[in-house]
Amino acid sequence: MLVTLSGPQGIGKTELARLLARVLRAEYGYPDGILSVDLDDFRLGSGADPGNVLTELLVSLTGEPGFVAQELKARCKQYWSKTNDARLIVIVDNARYASEVVPLLPASGDSIVIVTSHTPLRDLEDGAALGLALPPLEEWAATELLEVVVRDPRLAADPDSVRALVRLCEGHPAALHVAAGWVREHRLRPLSRLVARLRDDWTENGVPGVERFLDTMYESLSPTAALAYRLLPHHPSTTFTLDSATALLGMGPEACEEALEELDRAGLLDLSGVMISENGRMRLPGPLRTHALRRSRQDGRPDEAQAGLQRLLRWLVRQFQRADRFAAGPRLIVGNTYPAVDGAPDAFMEDPQEASNDTEKTERTDRASAWLYDERHVLFASLKMAHEREMDAEVVALSEPVWTYALDHPHQADVIGALRLAVDSAVRDGACAAWLVRTRCQLARHLWEAGLLDEAESHLDDAGAVIRLLGDDEQDRKVAASLVEFRGMLAGARDEWGTAADEFARSRHMHVEIPNPYGVMLQTYRLGQARSKLGELERARELLVEAHDMAVAQERERMSRRTGFALAGVLCRLGRPGEARPLYEESLSAAHRRRSGFDQARAHDALAELCQIEGRMAESAEHRTAAGDIRRLSGLDA
Repeated sequence: MLVTLSGPQGIGKTELARLLARVLRAEYGYPDGILSVDLDDFRLGSGADPGNVLTELLVSLTGEPGFVAQELKARCKQYWSKTNDARLIVIVDNARYASEVVPLLPASGDSIVIVTSHTPLRDLEDGAALGLALPPLEEWAATELLEVVVRDPRLAADPDSVRALVRLCEGHPAALHVAAGWVREHRLRPLSRLVARLRDDWTENGVPGVERFLDTMYESLSPTAALAYRLLPHHPSTTFTLDSATALLGMGPEACEEALEELDRAGLLDLSGVMISENGRMRLPGPLRTHALRRSRQDGRPDEAQAGLQRLLRWLVRQFQRADRFAAGPRLIVGNTYPAVDGAPDAFMEDPQEASNDTEKTERTDRASAWLYDERHVLFASLKMAHEREMDAEVVALSEPVWTYALDHPHQADVIGALRLAVDSAVRDGACAAWLVRTRCQLARHLWEAGLLDEAESHLDDAGAVIRLLGDDEQDRKVAASLVEFRGMLAGARDEWGTAADEFARSRHMHVEIPNPYGVMLQTYRLGQARSKLGELERARELLVEAHDMAVAQERERMSRRTGFALAGVLCRLGRPGEARPLYEESLSAAHRRRSGFDQARAHDALAELCQIEGRMAESAEHRTAAGDIRRLSGLDA
């Protein structure tokens, strides 16, 4: 029986292998004993010398170094003969390849071999071994281990610091043992101070015992893999994909694939879960990330990280712009359009406008929305990083996909912070009036949705102050009309729907004059909502039918659902629930495909009310439960 234990340095593979061997021998005999060999002790370059390893094992079996055969082939036969009828346990530590393990397998089928490796031995034949990948300890288990290793009343008295200490160790037993040593060594100091000092020390010097191994593996890398390792910790978010890693490296997909696979083989990256994880996301765990940063500072060229980051950020801007356009359709965009990046192919997304039929178009739109949702953490991190580097054009460009993401996922705290940075970048650049107007309008909407109406009005006033600086081209005229729309929306937020209707009508007239059919449709929709709020239901129905028909004719999937949802609400109020049901159901289906929990909950609420009107009480209760579940999963009250 062959068992392989794989996992990063410091996870406890060797200790587990030894424990398994002791338990197995105690319970099941194995009278011929336990043999143990560490292949790193015999490694020359990247490979372990099999002859020397066999010598070690044969000496353990015979007790006589002089009886070991001279030739490698003869040693293999001697080992095979000595283990033919044996019942023993063999521990092979720090294997890198299956070819290193195979010559060490005993001849007897009654023996057990336990192999440890930093990555799974994928070159073993399928079914040849029981492979166990050892993940980092879960937080509860890491806490328990810390309490076992060091018994100290400070742990119970300061659970927040214990939690911070455990998370700093990221589930690695070796790191937890080092942290426990610090706690035992400094009996009089508060845990909170120890956590801060330990974090600083590990950031600067690495985890003792783990650092030396990481240095050895790093120094064995090819130049390309070493460069990738030094660049990866600079990625804006803690996780990355093959596409974004390729952009960071800038040498094309094949070179990046080879580099990441080499890092995986060296135990400096774990690819074991990539194929089953959502979007194939990868990450450098904390100890590896800080080690890679140290090697970047020590070995990297002065401009190496900066050049890689600039290339990656511009690639990300392009991908987010593509996802925005594919998800929301062509619309007003004031940021610069970014071209393809050399050495970094675009992420796989297909343009819905090039689809051969409506079904395919909808699928492409939904995939772009899903990509934007999956990459949301990267989006916000990239915008912040670009702002820190005074890449103001990139910040403004990234604010547009933030806007699209926020339409499906409103009331996100990160959105206001990101849009504040966009305003700051537009002001810092100072050369583009359209940026100044657009970024303030985007921020204003999320401010009034958060209840900050006066601050929102202040930003719209500041935007209005630079309107005269806009030109007379189509884009600037759209920006001016958009400001009027936002003033109407703010009036609606203040429940001043008469004023809102006047502003929407004025904005619609401006779009007619441009002409901008999308803007006309949007303002017709806004005006229909305002008339509904004013109780003018028949007029609201007419406007929303018009807006919905325009959205469908323009093949605007998102606006078709938004106008349909608003129209359904008016139809219910007019006593026509049968006409409202298919519109609500279409909205629910589209919200589910876009992964918009907010819109899903809203659609379930609306269907619950409609079912109640129709006397379908059981179905109404199901929709209310579904809406409550979605809100609870989002951390909101049901």
